[in-house]
Amino acid sequence: MEKCEGIVIRTTSYRESDKIIVIYTREYGKMGLVARGAKKTKSRLAAVTQLFTNGVFTFYPNRGLGTLQQGEALTSFSSIQTDIFLTAYATYACELLDKATEEQQASTGLYDLFYQILHHIDEGYDPQVLTQIFEMKMLSVLGLYPTMDRCAICGREDGPFDFSAYANGLVCYRCFERDKYRMHLPENVVKLLRLFYIFQLDRLGNIDVKQETKEQVQRAIDTYYEQYSGLYLKSKKFLNNMKNWDALLTNKPDEEDSD
Repeated sequence: MEKCEGIVIRTTSYRESDKIIVIYTREYGKMGLVARGAKKTKSRLAAVTQLFTNGVFTFYPNRGLGTLQQGEALTSFSSIQTDIFLTAYATYACELLDKATEEQQASTGLYDLFYQILHHIDEGYDPQVLTQIFEMKMLSVLGLYPTMDRCAICGREDGPFDFSAYANGLVCYRCFERDKYRMHLPENVVKLLRLFYIFQLDRLGNIDVKQETKEQVQRAIDTYYEQYSGLYLKSKKFLNNMKNWDALLTNKPDEEDSD
């Protein structure tokens, strides 16, 4: 029997009363466990096998799925659990981590990053910015390394720069005409893309980014992912649709009195 600290990133119903959970752990990386009886309301495994739960898990290992014996919840991220918008961002982070990693490949740094992302979302920091930071950080996990510290074409370090998925990174003003596919972005957007790529979350302070700027950053990130990652995630599509709902709710005009 072994023990690990982990976060539940996926759950699936199995048989009448069981679950299969996928957890990302500090000690072992991603792993799947069968949680017998976890769907029963009074099960001692019911709470600890909920999506997003951070806990200590005791299990019997196996070549395939291990068997969960007991668990102790450390953090449930209650704000994420009860807010549909925060749930959507956290679900996307979980699915991205799930699809980008192989089983039994531990990375303490990635575990800490993922925990911090969920923690800061739960604490009320801007979930869109946090998700964008996570997307940029996950590029190296996917084996993608855009050139973000100099021009990807000529190698010079002084800008101004545009961003190009085609050139795999930044393109300086001297090379603009050499890349017709580049995205012309404001300087502050380019700076954020560079910052998110190298940023350490333990230095996170108050996040205050204008919505227009966040949308431009997201367009650049999405363009790069679409060209290189090969990932098409349901949670990403839902997240994009949800942003449209949010805009409709925010911009809904006050109803006039009808007399």
